[in-house]
Amino acid sequence: MGNSSKFRRNPPLWVSLLPIISFLAVIVYVIVRSGAESAQGISQYALLGAAALAVVLSKCFYHRKWKYIVMGIRMSAKQILPTFFILVLIATVSATWMMSGTVPALIDYGLMILNPQMFLVIACIVCSIVSVMSGSSWTTIATIGVAFMGIGEVFGYSTGWVAGAIISGAYFGDKVSPLSDTTVLASATAGVPIFKHIKYMMITTVPSMTIALTAFGIVGFTADVNEVSESVEMVENLRNTFNITPWTLLIPSITCALIALRIGTNKVLMLSTLCGLIGMFILQPQIAESILGTSLSGSMDYAAVSLDLLLTTTSVETGNAMLNSLVETGGVEGMVNTICLVFAAMIFGGVMIGSGMISTITHAFTRKIKSLQSVVNSTVFSGLFFNLSTGDQYLSILLSCNVFKRLYKRNGLESRLMSRTVEDSVSVTSVLIPWNSCGVAQSTVLGIPTLAYLPYCIFNYLSPLMSMAIAAIGYKIVQRKREPKHI
Repeated sequence: MGNSSKFRRNPPLWVSLLPIISFLAVIVYVIVRSGAESAQGISQYALLGAAALAVVLSKCFYHRKWKYIVMGIRMSAKQILPTFFILVLIATVSATWMMSGTVPALIDYGLMILNPQMFLVIACIVCSIVSVMSGSSWTTIATIGVAFMGIGEVFGYSTGWVAGAIISGAYFGDKVSPLSDTTVLASATAGVPIFKHIKYMMITTVPSMTIALTAFGIVGFTADVNEVSESVEMVENLRNTFNITPWTLLIPSITCALIALRIGTNKVLMLSTLCGLIGMFILQPQIAESILGTSLSGSMDYAAVSLDLLLTTTSVETGNAMLNSLVETGGVEGMVNTICLVFAAMIFGGVMIGSGMISTITHAFTRKIKSLQSVVNSTVFSGLFFNLSTGDQYLSILLSCNVFKRLYKRNGLESRLMSRTVEDSVSVTSVLIPWNSCGVAQSTVLGIPTLAYLPYCIFNYLSPLMSMAIAAIGYKIVQRKREPKHI
């Protein structure tokens, strides 16, 4: 009996925390030493190192069977592997929308139409509308979000504020859309009808968004931004490089039509890529020829340009250094580091689940919870923890709902409170974590490190705080008689 602790199934809490602490220590050290951008490059190695540490600790010291670790990795892979294909499609959409003149046209028209002082507010609202329609923050950010980044930079806003407005709007729309996969997953796992779930989320979501829009408005009216007249030179360079024509808007119009028809995300992105390619050859032949290096003369030339654009980095000389970097595309090549980081996060999350360390930590979160406030607070912090440790919002939603479902029932709390709190703490914060699949994807698409835009994603970090605040005042929260602790 004296040696029984050596063969316990799950490692104790202090051991379970070691891989996470070691990983975060490496990231913090790199950030302090070399800056936030360096953390993006080292994260995958730190994640794999932390995963190896977790395996060694659980296998060598606590004799965890390999089959459990493998099962954990399989569970993680089942949720995350589909993300790889979406990341590839996002890369191709970004490339073709840029070189077809779609994004340049949106930038040109946006500079002419938008009020610079109201830009952040408008960008946030438009992204939220598109995201509600599409049910996908990723699709929104990869398309209209990229155009808004260009407009914001020309207006003179810091990239952090622009990205913050785009992401706040996109994730608000994603969260309240009945077409959103995370919204459907949270409501289904919690056993709450989807529209009941969305309606209840409005109690925390609307105040958070109102505060975010107010903040964006204040920044817009107090910031030293460029007027349209100051952007004339950039507009001229843009028009000298691309054929700015209303016909380019046919591409996003087709995408919106596909979204309205509720075609799946993958199909929408593939068809959007195809439309962008066709648009480039028809509307921007000079761009296609510059990619090839000579005039187009046959089907092989068209195939060569298409592959070059989709797979490799493509740059265009505009006569303006800022615009050169703005219209440069990375293609699939530019997404390779992102995919590697998501893969590393998948391994780390799977090992943490399979080793039993996640189970140990969540048990520590829930074992002494009694009050309404502590239940909600623990759900929020657990959601954030799962986002940090698994690197995937889908896994985090599933784990959060399964861990807390019985606790809410035992304390007489409604399932809709759990589903709302999980969305407030998981869905919208995943984009704030540099090694989470959402944070990795959006930082790559927008061209700005996750930690650089994090302080400006007001809606995203207000949501979990609002969830705890509403719980504190008990607004619209029903608590029935508690069930006996031992049944």
